[in-house]
Amino acid sequence: MKKTFPLTHPKIKPARLADSIRAEISKYIKRERNKELPEGVDFWDFDCKVGADAASADEQHISAVSKAIGQVLEEGNDTVYVEILVKQATRNKPAKPDKPVEPVEPVKPVEPAEDSEA
Repeated sequence: MKKTFPLTHPKIKPARLADSIRAEISKYIKRERNKELPEGVDFWDFDCKVGADAASADEQHISAVSKAIGQVLEEGNDTVYVEILVKQATRNKPAKPDKPVEPVEPVKPVEPAEDSEA
């Protein structure tokens, strides 16, 4: 998705426009993540850029896109450019520990002592 959103409207406040932009981006991300994964791929990853226009757009992590839109709005720009490109990704497997992990024995529950009446 490569799109330039306006931040000005005669009846809608810029903050509400930014909220609608964020909602549209969330819908797009959700729609892309729900697509079927090809063989050997673990998840869908996203390359994101946000800025006042395409030339000044900076790369952002997907979790920082919303904040970047707010920063563009605070700078007083009339438009915000958002570019989100989907790519295939695989998870990096953590390294195996040098020593095997010893199993922990389960704790046996303590039986309550019976009260004897004399």
